[in-house]
Amino acid sequence: MKILLLEDNVKLNSTIKKRLELKDYQIDSFIDGQEAYDNIENGYSCFVLDINVPNIDGIKVLKKIREFYQDIPVIIISASVELELIKESYDFGCNDYIKKPFFIDELEIKIGKLCQIKDDKIKYDINSFFDFKSSTIIVDEHEIRLTKKERLLINLFLTKKNQVVSYEAIENYVWEGSFVSLESIRTLVRRVRKTLVNDYIQTVVDTGYIFKINS
Repeated sequence: MKILLLEDNVKLNSTIKKRLELKDYQIDSFIDGQEAYDNIENGYSCFVLDINVPNIDGIKVLKKIREFYQDIPVIIISASVELELIKESYDFGCNDYIKKPFFIDELEIKIGKLCQIKDDKIKYDINSFFDFKSSTIIVDEHEIRLTKKERLLINLFLTKKNQVVSYEAIENYVWEGSFVSLESIRTLVRRVRKTLVNDYIQTVVDTGYIFKINS
């Protein structure tokens, strides 16, 4: 799991990063709000944000995150006890709030609870499921195993079903921000289309794709 950490206290930032990496999480840590703001599209499964950080505060970063990701968990960590600030954090979509000082164990527990995939199987049609943990598509009880990139692409589509997913969003999430050619993205989409049986993935010309599911 890839996590963005924003914490301007260098010592605390380093401590959190090291502890979470011991659990095999991939951590991109920032001490500057602007840098975090500029990197929120880089394929994260969880965000941990301090509020009072240089240049752009954590609330503004949170608002920007919610423009891209409605469902990815955001945990706020802050020394502030101002009720209005806490309320504002929840109003803009944070999932939990931890007051400093705190034990790192508490943060680990919240990340484990909020940021992991909760449902083994995500239903996208009457007899069709996506099993994230086993990296399989199940159609009429027939299992089709997926590669890591195929699994990430399906997860992205189902997170943003019936919404346009841009080429850039696919690059950031599936390739975790690394450069990839447009042809590589198209090749991956073609492979996934074959596993889905029906034509759920529709092309949006010069933009990306949409995973169309009837309500």
